[in-house]
This record gives sequence, C-alpha cells and structure tokens, in this order.
Amino acid sequence: MKIAALMPELRSLNNESTAFKVLAAIGFSHLLNDMIQSLIPAIYPLLKDSLALNFTQIGLITLTFQITASLLQPMVGLYTDHHPQPYSLSVGIGCSLIGLLILSFATSYGILLIAAAMIGTGSSIFHPESSRVARMASGGRYGLAQSIFQVGGNAGSAIGPLSAALLVIPQGQQSIAWFSLVAVLAMVVLWKVGGWYKCQPANVKQSKRTLMSERVLPYRTMIRSVIVLLALLFSKNFYTASITSYYMFYLITKFHLSVQSAQLHLFVFLSAVVIGTLLGGHIGDRIGRKQVIWVSILGVAPFALILPHTNLTWTGPLIFIIGFIMASAFPAIIVFAQELLPGKIGMVSGLFYGFAFGMGGIGAAVLGKLADLHGIEYVYQICAYLPLIGLLAVFLPDIRRSHGQDAFPIIRPLEKASS
Repeated sequence: MKIAALMPELRSLNNESTAFKVLAAIGFSHLLNDMIQSLIPAIYPLLKDSLALNFTQIGLITLTFQITASLLQPMVGLYTDHHPQPYSLSVGIGCSLIGLLILSFATSYGILLIAAAMIGTGSSIFHPESSRVARMASGGRYGLAQSIFQVGGNAGSAIGPLSAALLVIPQGQQSIAWFSLVAVLAMVVLWKVGGWYKCQPANVKQSKRTLMSERVLPYRTMIRSVIVLLALLFSKNFYTASITSYYMFYLITKFHLSVQSAQLHLFVFLSAVVIGTLLGGHIGDRIGRKQVIWVSILGVAPFALILPHTNLTWTGPLIFIIGFIMASAFPAIIVFAQELLPGKIGMVSGLFYGFAFGMGGIGAAVLGKLADLHGIEYVYQICAYLPLIGLLAVFLPDIRRSHGQDAFPIIRPLEKASS
C-alpha cells in the first residue's frame, strides 16, 4: 500500500476528539494500581523490624516484584497486539488483590516474596493494555494521553507511602488488608473501560497502520534509538530505585528522622514526580520528545551530585527538583518508542514498562548490597553520577510534531519503503 494513500485516513484519525473520560478512568485506575504497589516499599521499615530483615533481603523483595513484572510485560503486550483482551485489565488488578491479601498476613520472608510476585504479575497484565487504551483515547495527542495515564500511576505511588504512614505504620501489617477495597474499586472501573475498549474494533484494526508518513528510517537507526532509550530508562529507574527503596533509610540514618517523618519526605519526591510527568508529555507534544528527554535526564545531574553533600534543609527542595525534572522523561520515552515501532503498541509498552520495572528491581537489589557493605550514604554518592548517561540522547533522531500534524517516521527497511 502506498504511504500517500493512507494520509486521508491519518488526518481523520488525528482529528478525532480526545476521550478525556476514558483517559480519566484509566488514569484513576493506574492511580489505584500503583498505590497498591507502592505499599511494598513504604512498609519496608516495618517489615525490617518485625522480620529482622537486612538491606539485601529488602532489595530482593523489590527485585522479585520488579522482575515478575518486567519479564511478563513484553510477552503480554506482544500477545495483545494480535489478540486484544479488553477485560484483562480487571484480571491484572485481581492478581494484585490476591498479592495484597497475602502481604497483609505474611509471617515469613518466603511468603513476602510470593506476595510481591503476585503484585508484580498483576502489574505485568495491567500496564501494556492500559497503555494501549490511553493511546486509543488520545485523539492524536499521544504525549498528553500518556502523561494523564502515567500521572495517575505517579499519584498512586505518592499516595501509597502517605497511606502507609497514616494507617499501616500505626495499625500494623494486617491493616494492609483494608486496601483490598481499593483493588475492588479499580476492578469495577476497569471493567467499564474494558466495555469501551471492546466497542472500538476500528481503532484496534487500525493500530498497526497509524503514525505513517513519507519519511523513512532504516532498521539500524531504529535499533540504535531503542538501545539509547533503554539506556536512558536504565539511568532514570536505577536512580529512582535508590529514592523509592532507600531514601527513608538515608534520612533516618543521616538526619535521625522518625519513620513517619521520612515517609512524608518521600511523599514530597513522589509528588514532584506527579507534576513532572503531567507536564512532560504535554510539552513533548509541542516541542518534540527528544528535547524533553535531553532536559529531563541530563538536567538532573547537577542536583543529584549536590544531594549527598547537603543538609536536611536543602535535601527537601533538591529531592523535589530531581523528582520533577526526571519524571518528565517517561511519557516522552514511551511515546518516542511507540512512534519508532508503529503497530506494536502493546509490545513496546510492555517492553519499556517491563524494562523500567526490571531496572528498578535490579537497582534495588544491587544498591541494597552496597548499603550493607558500605553504608546507605555511599549509595547516593555513587548514584549521583547516573544522570550523566543522559548524554546518550545525542544519538536519538529528531522526531517531532509540526503545527499539530504528525511528522513521525515509519520504521521499515529503506528498500521496502515503496511497498
């Protein structure tokens, strides 16, 4: 099929209105899903004391959750690219519900790992299809749609530690069971979203033919770009793992804060992530995703380098700035990758969300071992250099919107461009 013949179809697709109600529903569901997931690191201090865990064991809990999610997500996404599963979203939250209940009554380290694995499995089912729904409902505003979807998850990640500080820490581990009501609510909302998704057969069939244009990039450029994006994601998520898993311990150790005070400081970081995520996708739609990626990864470097050497007064503002700037990268990276591989939305979403989870899990395990060997402050001195990996963004092709129209490449071999 000639590319020119597809242009009327593309203009029609881009002119569709954005389904903000669907985006709000999927973003709200992401909030509830990630609020459940964020309870795991939020109760680490409680689990560390009650089960006499060391930092290495804490890192392995995160690794179990993250690896379970990361290994399954690309496979789930690849399958749903060919066989869409509208109601699988509710099934994913159901797995998290089971993991949540196991976590609330876990009395041994092995059972904790099983609970983490169940919640990770739920995440692997939820993310690829929900990311596809966000794109289907975008009306052509892909960065904004991904931001709304992702900001829900970031908000949930911020609320989780706050909920733990107010409910779980004072009431004990069994109070986690109350959050099963949150999972049930998410399942109900996602069942409704699944009904909307099921009524969009045209969008599902067209998903493999969207984002076509007259510009063509060779496979070598595509592969190089994907590798660079994954490297940038590694930098972002390895550093983020140092904050989400160990920032509370850092504050407790260095500044002698209480657990609840440390959780409130973590909430400041996670709140900054919410704001940065929401703005990042919208700005990427306007000025180009590469520019946002440049600033959001490399721009964190000076603040990350200062953080280990400052006092408590400046730690709060610095961690807010780091969270705000770094978070703007993720929607831009996801949409950039989706545009590199049109027609493989589920697989790309699963790959990048899975890689993000995997790097977070590996980072937590590695950093936990470093903390046991050299102390928690040493972890932040090492991680301060990770944002410098953002220099690799220079190897990304320049892909951007122009006056509201798509100007994205279709990635096929040059010799097949005319087919």
